[in-house]
Amino acid sequence: MADMDTALKEIMEIDGCIGVALVDHTSGMALGTLGGGKELDLTVAAAGNTDVVRAKLRAMEMLNLSEKIEDILITLDSQYHMIRPLTSRSGKGLFLYVALRRDRSNLAMARHRLRSIENDLDV
Repeated sequence: MADMDTALKEIMEIDGCIGVALVDHTSGMALGTLGGGKELDLTVAAAGNTDVVRAKLRAMEMLNLSEKIEDILITLDSQYHMIRPLTSRSGKGLFLYVALRRDRSNLAMARHRLRSIENDLDV
């Protein structure tokens, strides 16, 4: 089992990773961040993407969908932004937010690696 700091470091090793945050979608607070910088304020991104997660959960509830969100992908001109709600009992209410450079990342490999890291994460 990997702790939060180890998991964030492993995610930053994904090709093209700009930054990562572990976020509580109840409060919008980032519990941990790595990367980011001038081009990406991870604290602001955490709060903003909390609204995305809440909106999707609300829409699923209105549609009576009982499935779980595997991930949410937002594609920008030069970046991918991935939101991955944690599925473990200890991770309930948390999600991983990852920003990737489109020109340097392989989306399928990034999703695969993120799933693997999430499975080993103990929060």
